[in-house]
Amino acid sequence: MTILVEIHPGYRAITLNRPERLNALNVEMAEALSAALGAAQADPECRALLLTGAGRAFCAGQDLAALVGMAPADIGHLLDHYHPLVRKLRALPMPVVCAVNGVAAGAGANLALACDIVVAARGASFVQAFARIGLIPDCGGTWFLPRLVGMARARALAMLAEPLPAATAAEWGMIWQVFADDRLLAEAHALAARLAAAATSALALTKRALEAAEANDLDHQLDLEGELQQAAATNHDHSEGVTAFLEKRPPRFSGGRY
Repeated sequence: MTILVEIHPGYRAITLNRPERLNALNVEMAEALSAALGAAQADPECRALLLTGAGRAFCAGQDLAALVGMAPADIGHLLDHYHPLVRKLRALPMPVVCAVNGVAAGAGANLALACDIVVAARGASFVQAFARIGLIPDCGGTWFLPRLVGMARARALAMLAEPLPAATAAEWGMIWQVFADDRLLAEAHALAARLAAAATSALALTKRALEAAEANDLDHQLDLEGELQQAAATNHDHSEGVTAFLEKRPPRFSGGRY
């Protein structure tokens, strides 16, 4: 099985499972991952996701063995499988945590960056490896990188194809946090569980607002915030949060999605 799914209280953990190939992407894995994301979205009990890799890598990018003898048009066919996956990850109405347990290269790096909160093992690294094989960053790399680290760093990462250590990625704002290698999964599971217990209806609306902010000017963003804030205020989680604060107790959010 190219994908493993574990169901935990409130969230699902999805593991890329081709460790013998450093979890390199192929069409079968992309389709299996897409199906796993769809199943999670369809499950009302699933309020958050955790994505990670089996073995010593997160994802080494495209499985290059599949490119041997491939016509240029066929590479476009591969992206017909990979790019919808990135879109689906970004559109999920639940928080997605990515635990980068080793190298995240090429499309694998950009798959991680498509998630909401990225944490990494101290020994992990991120590599925009495309230039090494005469290609350009895909799976959203040319969109994510400038927004996360700025254009100067994005150009160097894309053109030099040098590994970026996880600690530097955190310093640059590419990812959220770095943990000791042997603590990564425990910390990532704790983060996913924390998000699953949060006001997930408000988190879904927050994701929509942040995504729109990439293209909106301030006036349009303020209008959108007003619209989404009204929607958030109608959800039980809002009244529960206020009541819990006044009663000096932890809130018991019931969730819901928009």
